[in-house]
Amino acid sequence: MSKARARKTIDLRLSQERMYELIRRPLVTEKTTLGGEHGQVAFQVPLDASKPEIKAAVEGLFKVKVKAVNTAVQKGKVKRFRGRLGQRSDFKKAYVTLEEGHAIDVTTGI
Repeated sequence: MSKARARKTIDLRLSQERMYELIRRPLVTEKTTLGGEHGQVAFQVPLDASKPEIKAAVEGLFKVKVKAVNTAVQKGKVKRFRGRLGQRSDFKKAYVTLEEGHAIDVTTGI
């Protein structure tokens, strides 16, 4: 018999300012557009953002119910500018899966 792991429900209270700070911008790419068919939306978030914070921010700003949050850190590319090497900043992506019946239109503003 396997142990059933109970998920902790974390009730976060975020200020409106912190919510806007967490959700920097939506990511609109081919991959995220295909995820939209399955109820997923992608956002750029700060590197120090946690999954419970992201979930609370999306639910608070867009008035939707979030099913899951997955994150990935995108390492900055090394690029050349006028012959000199430079590096873009790292950033974190948050893939947010919404409950059935909920949707976010990323083409309109908040």
